[in-house]
Amino acid sequence: MSFVEVIGLWLALLLMAVGLVGCIIPAIPSTPIILVSAVFHKIYFKEDGNSWWIIGLLVFITLLSLIVEHLASVLGAKKMGATRWGLVGAVIGAIVGFFFALPGMILGPFLGAVSFELLGGRKWNEASKAGVGAIIGLMAGVLGKVVFSLIMITIFAAEILWRGFGYIE
Repeated sequence: MSFVEVIGLWLALLLMAVGLVGCIIPAIPSTPIILVSAVFHKIYFKEDGNSWWIIGLLVFITLLSLIVEHLASVLGAKKMGATRWGLVGAVIGAIVGFFFALPGMILGPFLGAVSFELLGGRKWNEASKAGVGAIIGLMAGVLGKVVFSLIMITIFAAEILWRGFGYIE
């Protein structure tokens, strides 16, 4: 592995770390940043980068992670009885909560879901259950994104290192 390839790997991994942080911060697209980083690495390093097969696998994992994240959020809220009002409120609450650091990111979806459920005419008990469901769903989505992101970074780095040390031609 040349010095330039080592620097390229570290830069790609640094950008991927930003994607990993994006699992927790809603405004940063996590797995898409990791994918873009791998693609840029491949374009720059050509045959010394990942194989196109690995890039295709990373595309698949990215799409799968986005689907799982969305489904986890919706199913978590739906399991606890949320209506469309609650789902919309949870999303708005998550966006607003982002500006209030970690407590806001946790309380935002809850307060948003509860508020919108109450505006939709539901009673406090039903609305609060929907809020809890929104938090559970969002946390499950975050956990899923973390797992998918770590898998993507591991696949990317493993193949680059295997190629760099001559195990894969």
